[in-house]
Amino acid sequence: MFSHVTIGSKDPNKAAEFYDAVLGTLGIPQFFKFDGVAAYGEATGPKTFVVKPFDGNPHVPGNGGHVAYLASSRDQVDAFHAKALELGGTSEGAPGPRPHYHPNYYGAYVRDPEGNKIQAVCHRKP
Repeated sequence: MFSHVTIGSKDPNKAAEFYDAVLGTLGIPQFFKFDGVAAYGEATGPKTFVVKPFDGNPHVPGNGGHVAYLASSRDQVDAFHAKALELGGTSEGAPGPRPHYHPNYYGAYVRDPEGNKIQAVCHRKP
């Protein structure tokens, strides 16, 4: 459905430490990294880029938007949330069912240390 998403950061090199570990819980590999840019995913699939804003202005987290990553199991959602909190993220919604979305929806929401909101979600039956 999409090619990539971009997450702003004042220090992408430092943010990469968080994203390496947190996205690693979901099996999402680092695709490439160079000074000021970290990319996750695969060349031919969806990707996430963590970068400084291109306009040179300070990074400001959005309000009302977030990036949701697919998890293959509820255990992965739990691990994602726990790892994010361990690395300085904050909870925006503990792991659990969200039946108002659909009967098998299981998700967790966090903010990275810079305030960007991300989520892990599993759509499979328990």
